[in-house]
Amino acid sequence: MIKRILPYFKKYKKYPFFAMIAILIEVLCEVIQPVIVANIIDKGVSQKNLEFIVQQGLLMVGLSIIALIAGMLGAKFASLAGTNVASELRRAEMAKIQGFSFHNIDYFSNASLVTRLSSDVTSVQNTIIMTLRILSRAPLMLFITIFLVVQINAPLSLVLIIAVPFLVLALALILSIAFPRFKKLQQAVDSINRTLQENFIGIRVVKSFVREDYEREKFNAVNTTFKERALRAMMVVIFNGPAMQLAIYACTIAVMWYGGNMAIAGGITNGELISFLSYITQIFMSLMMMSFVFIMFTMTKASMDRIFEVLDTEIDIVEKTHAQSRPHIQGDVSFEHVYFSYGKDQTEEALSDIHFDIKAGQVFGIIGPTGSGKTSLVQLIPRLFDTTKGCVKVGGVDVKEFTFKDLRQHVSMVLQKNTLFSGTIRENLLWGNEQASEDDLIQAAKYAQAHDFIMEMPDGYDTWVEQGGGNFSGGQKQRLCIARAMVRKPAVLILDDSTSAVDTATDSHIREAFFNHFPDTTVIIIAQRISSIQGADNILVLEDGKMSALGNHEMLLENSDMYRDIYETQMKGAQV
Repeated sequence: MIKRILPYFKKYKKYPFFAMIAILIEVLCEVIQPVIVANIIDKGVSQKNLEFIVQQGLLMVGLSIIALIAGMLGAKFASLAGTNVASELRRAEMAKIQGFSFHNIDYFSNASLVTRLSSDVTSVQNTIIMTLRILSRAPLMLFITIFLVVQINAPLSLVLIIAVPFLVLALALILSIAFPRFKKLQQAVDSINRTLQENFIGIRVVKSFVREDYEREKFNAVNTTFKERALRAMMVVIFNGPAMQLAIYACTIAVMWYGGNMAIAGGITNGELISFLSYITQIFMSLMMMSFVFIMFTMTKASMDRIFEVLDTEIDIVEKTHAQSRPHIQGDVSFEHVYFSYGKDQTEEALSDIHFDIKAGQVFGIIGPTGSGKTSLVQLIPRLFDTTKGCVKVGGVDVKEFTFKDLRQHVSMVLQKNTLFSGTIRENLLWGNEQASEDDLIQAAKYAQAHDFIMEMPDGYDTWVEQGGGNFSGGQKQRLCIARAMVRKPAVLILDDSTSAVDTATDSHIREAFFNHFPDTTVIIIAQRISSIQGADNILVLEDGKMSALGNHEMLLENSDMYRDIYETQMKGAQV
């Protein structure tokens, strides 16, 4: 675990060094104090030398002030190291997740990724801070104090030989039981986050179906599981403190008994005995601090494993090392006998032998029943997924030969789930093109039939968008997402059932904009309504991941039974 985390200290290695120096000064100041106390008792009090007592007392005060300042500096540098390393871990995780394919993202739940970026990294951060302070302080204090107690009275220091092995065995037993329990505890945290996330995102559905009691019971179940696992983990850890206290009290009693007899016999002075007791306490406090660190390691190892599981995940869709930058591409799209399945081990094909060509500037429609593979097909174009077999080309070039930036800069996609981000409408539209002018934004909004409702709002394009676009209707979110894609002026624009929440008249105006104002843009429309794709140059009919028919509206009415059935059903529904 330490080996894995060390590279993240590279830019901040000065902070651990400064922390260790400060803590060394603090330790030296503290271990000198019992020697001064012994001198005060043996030389000052016994000889009634007030001047010596005052002198040594002032020395103790000075050392205490130095120890206080050094301790504060040690804590500061340790905190700087831990916080910066945690920041690097979060940055590395976020960068890795941003490079994930949809396959990779599906492997981890959203709730789990949030936990790994937040509480897991925070756990590592706290452990680094405590480790730098304690593992610098405790071993130094332990070795120095052991040396000093042996110097004071070697026979009396033999009491440590009995106590230390007992503590080591107790700690080993505690850690062996605690680790698997803390691992299960982290899984319970994931379950709580997942339940809360689902509930909060779908709160409108919960209330619409009056399922508050069900969701409350579901949360209570995962919350109870978390509580029970937390208690099981903590019930092991709490034995560490009593074991340490038992050892400290037993050693103190032994030292008082044997040391007292030695003091009576003149084998040790009163001051030496008191300083010996102080050092025994410091030794066991050092051992207690070290055991606390080992327990924190055990708790943190589960978090570290989860963090590095993300960082070590092999991204299955990557750029080729020789991929050339292509800042300008044409909108031709070709599918050459494409096959696709979800997951490496799944034998069932989501798409089978898909082959067609779309010329730049054409409007291409896709229709078919639910589960026929429409969304899977279009997600292959910007390489959100990769083909199992076959080849997808844009502008005559295999999409695998593009850099992600170039490909996705020129292939805009409006997904089924319309996602807006917290910020203003203007900021959301600028996602399409950061350099877009105000006129560009307004023109795109007009094409997407969004300008009118935007201007009806008090702040116009500066209207605040709540997280997920919660303060907009489904149709408004769709139109804003379409406008955002139009702002980019892409070579290929994909609309995945993106006008399902707007009325037919608005849908017609949006389609008209594609035909009249984007002559060089290839537009691919997935639709449930034939009216949305009726004027397309070509329409692909999918069924069970296979091509059922391909042609324009008139050709399909004549040659495709499925297309004709859909059309007649929708026409009858419109008449009714």
